[in-house]
Amino acid sequence: HQSENFAMDTPFVYYSSRNPEGACEIGKRALLSQGYQIDDTKQLNLRAEKFFQPSPEHATKLNINLVCLPSSLGAVVYANALETYYELKSQGTSAGVSVSGMGSLSLPWAASRDTLVKIGEETITQAEFYQRLFTLIRSMEDLTLAD
Repeated sequence: HQSENFAMDTPFVYYSSRNPEGACEIGKRALLSQGYQIDDTKQLNLRAEKFFQPSPEHATKLNINLVCLPSSLGAVVYANALETYYELKSQGTSAGVSVSGMGSLSLPWAASRDTLVKIGEETITQAEFYQRLFTLIRSMEDLTLAD
């Protein structure tokens, strides 16, 4: 938090000529068109997620939040994305069997269980990421205006 500068110029904002409900609907369609699952949606706020697996041992979840509010131009869309990193961990276990009548006979065998372990997360701050998202939203707005 020490490096937070609260600058007026920010990559997290997009201005739309639509009303806030219409802007959020276009944002929802843009995210759906890219394979995001919409988890939580309210009229002026939505949350979407998508999973990636860059390698067999690593997975990433990308959460994108959009909040649409009124502005003098129509609507302002605020976006933020949180990237969560996971690593595949194997845990070995063993079990035994006791056979009655023969006494106690243990036959151990190994079993492994793979689990995803969260290893970190961070807010995406690169302006290019948000520009790509807002460019898609803008192009979808233009398409729906042409209809």
